[in-house]
Amino acid sequence: MSSRPPILINRLDAERLQRLIDQASEKDRFVADCLEAELERGEVVDPDKVPADVVSMNSQVQFTDLTRNRQMTRTLVYPHSLATTEDGLSVMAPIGAGLIGLRIGDEIDWPLPGDGKARLRIDAILWQPEREGQFHR
Repeated sequence: MSSRPPILINRLDAERLQRLIDQASEKDRFVADCLEAELERGEVVDPDKVPADVVSMNSQVQFTDLTRNRQMTRTLVYPHSLATTEDGLSVMAPIGAGLIGLRIGDEIDWPLPGDGKARLRIDAILWQPEREGQFHR
């Protein structure tokens, strides 16, 4: 990957994500490995220290897949919340894993299964739990 901006991860998110990674099935192994690499390189901070411009779990994010020239608005969720989140994007989906910890304006080159890749840009964070004082969500 040629472009991987620094990332910031909420400590509670990091702990929950590590549990997901540890329990990942063989079919989810590619995404789990990518997500684990992000956790390892990210700076982990307490929830109340997460700036308002950082994508955290349960954030509603507007982003552009620059490779496909497609803008989307999705809420980054844990897999178990997909059924109850209308615009949910699982953090265990290839694109979802690439969003965690990025800031507004960041671009990242992100691997996809089957030797594909995407270049993602964070355009806006429409809602973020930490910004709303919801530190345990």
